[in-house]
Amino acid sequence: MDEAGRRRRFEQAVPPMIDPLRRFLARRTDPATADDVLADTLLVCWRRLEQLPEDPLPWAYGVARHCLANAERTSRRQRRVAAKVAVLDPPASSSPGPGDTDDDPVGRALAALRTDDAELLRLWAWEQLGASEIAQVLGISTNAASIRLHRARQRLREELEELEEAGKTDGRAGHEESREGRKR
Repeated sequence: MDEAGRRRRFEQAVPPMIDPLRRFLARRTDPATADDVLADTLLVCWRRLEQLPEDPLPWAYGVARHCLANAERTSRRQRRVAAKVAVLDPPASSSPGPGDTDDDPVGRALAALRTDDAELLRLWAWEQLGASEIAQVLGISTNAASIRLHRARQRLREELEELEEAGKTDGRAGHEESREGRKR
């Protein structure tokens, strides 16, 4: 089925289902969750349009039930995490991390980098994670993490050199030869 045909079929099948689905969900959850689940349900209907039967409402109710169950599981997980965080004591004292002061050239250089590069460098330097651990955090391969880390360190080095040339650093900003966070 071409894109125009898919769209026509969706526009014919879905509008009559919206109000019944909304009522179905409203009887089972709060209004905000019902709206979110309705949107998820309609998305599934669009993605699985070829599976939509001639009488799609009962099928859509089943999809809505599954989407609602997913939303409820997510909500329970979020509440459990919030409860755990609420009972944790804040650290006794905290010291500013790199980049927390205006006169920090490393912070300025990190701010000039792409967000992904800066996060990679923070994981490496601040959290002292190795490439395999960074890969796990970011959901990428260890090889990709190593390559990205190498490139990000090079970009940071270049940013620090530019800041130094512009007279915005005293030359002591970088730790280019540091092995901090790296495992041998």
